[in-house]
Amino acid sequence: MKCWRLMMLLGVCALPCSLPAEENKEIHDELRALRNGMIAAIDKGDIDQMTSFLATNCVVTWQDATVSRGRDGVRAYYDRMMTGPGRIVQSFKTSVAVDELTILYNDDTGISFGTSVDQFKLTGGLNFELHGRWSATLVKQEGRWLIASCHMSTNLFNNPLLNAAKRTVYWAGGLCLVAGIILGLLVARKRK
Repeated sequence: MKCWRLMMLLGVCALPCSLPAEENKEIHDELRALRNGMIAAIDKGDIDQMTSFLATNCVVTWQDATVSRGRDGVRAYYDRMMTGPGRIVQSFKTSVAVDELTILYNDDTGISFGTSVDQFKLTGGLNFELHGRWSATLVKQEGRWLIASCHMSTNLFNNPLLNAAKRTVYWAGGLCLVAGIILGLLVARKRK
């Protein structure tokens, strides 16, 4: 009986926090504009525009597990990966899908999550497409929705980089095997 009361209490406490989606069309339209603006800025490679969609004290966890704090941290990561002398990424495009409407808490905080298809062209010549998952915490500050936190990830056990590494190992192993057989035959032939 106590468990039932606890469940009812938790259910009642959760009601005022989450607002029904159909009553918040204007908010969801503002959030769609944020998403579309961020994707356009990413596709153009416009770091100034990208950071304008971030809260000043944002936290971003990238697919390589690097964590950037604040707009300056995001800019530093972007510069290191995309524009610096030792850059790794030559170009990047993304396509983002949202799993469902943003979960709203009152009218100034939300959680959004979904999938992305990211196209990378690395400076070493490798091109690949990465299918990932993301989640973001959104906050409304001074009349604008901003990204306060974003976490991006990919499947650790099945992704294009892992598959390319496996192919390289198989090719290297195969070549070493063939070279070993040839060397063994040559040594055996000399001994006779």
